[in-house]
Amino acid sequence: QVQLVESGGGLVQAGGSLTLSCASSERTFSRFTMGWFRQAPGKEREFVASINWSGSSTYVADSVKGRFTISRDNGKNTAYLQMHNLKPEDTAVYSCAESSRIVIVTTDLEDYDYWGQGTQVTVSS
Repeated sequence: QVQLVESGGGLVQAGGSLTLSCASSERTFSRFTMGWFRQAPGKEREFVASINWSGSSTYVADSVKGRFTISRDNGKNTAYLQMHNLKPEDTAVYSCAESSRIVIVTTDLEDYDYWGQGTQVTVSS
């Protein structure tokens, strides 16, 4: 069974930075798309960023564009989400996700087959 383990969340002041990591146990990690999603209390899960199998193509949500960057290291089976200039509205549980079928960037939750437990990011004003 594929396991995704996120790390790097925490409490940060507005304007600060955090980098989230997502380590995958999947042997075919380098073949498929990875994504990050977030869910704030009382809200639906929303797309944050996606990266294709090789890392050559990325896409981020408009709400985080220019502040968040997604990347991956296939040699380490790890994906990253660098977050800068954090705002209180970025407060949420952030989860990474991995597809077993898709190789291009995608914002659709249904394209992702494996999910991590999530890591809390709290931005204070």
